[in-house]
Amino acid sequence: MCCWPCRLNGGTSAAQTVPANQKKKKMKYFALIIFLIQIQTGYSQELKMRSLEELINKEGLGFKLVEDWMKEAKNEIEILEKDSTKADTALYRTQVTTRSPMGAIVYETGGILVDNGWIRILGSGSDKMKRNLPEWNKGKLFEEYGQAPPFLLISDDAIGGFFALNGGGFGNNDLGKVYYFSPVNLEWEPLEIGYSDFIYWTFTGDIKQFYEGLRWKKWKKEVKEMGADRAMNFYPFLFTKYDDLEKLSRKDVPIEEMWTMQMDVRNQLMNKDKE
Repeated sequence: MCCWPCRLNGGTSAAQTVPANQKKKKMKYFALIIFLIQIQTGYSQELKMRSLEELINKEGLGFKLVEDWMKEAKNEIEILEKDSTKADTALYRTQVTTRSPMGAIVYETGGILVDNGWIRILGSGSDKMKRNLPEWNKGKLFEEYGQAPPFLLISDDAIGGFFALNGGGFGNNDLGKVYYFSPVNLEWEPLEIGYSDFIYWTFTGDIKQFYEGLRWKKWKKEVKEMGADRAMNFYPFLFTKYDDLEKLSRKDVPIEEMWTMQMDVRNQLMNKDKE
């Protein structure tokens, strides 16, 4: 099977997937995210919580950038309506300024559904996607808000794949880069792009190529029906040997259950390898 970065970029480097003018704009905002991650991973295990007022950029620069990308979108995009109170709480707990695309998405949206809901980008939560970014990570990667996570879950997909931003848990050489947890091999694999490039890719990239061989005939109907807080579980599992995806039995389960099951199996396999 082709490596995930190759699926993402179609054989080109990550830098080549984004126009130069877009990259210049994004680097300015992405530097803020890198700075926060460096503080958390390099200087302390506790992040000094900034006030909501300090996190909100009244010019709305971060979301203006996201809106620019939406205008270029080749994939179906659905911006979920936010609840203002929940958005305030989610942004404060995330501790990322709205000058950055991540902070803007958390504060301005209840989340974003891409390609008929196949990819779900975490925001502040909505009726269509109950989860929000900080709560989804709490208990998995940190116990209390303000603690430094080894990585941050930012998005997931309809088959139980997870996208995460490296905070040092995958090494310190690519802080702020996105990794994909594949349900096919239960491995975290580097995508060699940052958060901004990841969002831009979900809007404009070739998602069909990325998931080649992992979509079944009725996926659009079934993904829409199951909703954004669930994932399709296959049996035999996708990480086992099989000949035809269409012949596997499938049932949608809560995404929380999918996360727990896959992490448990991964840990068991890793422990077995150490024996």
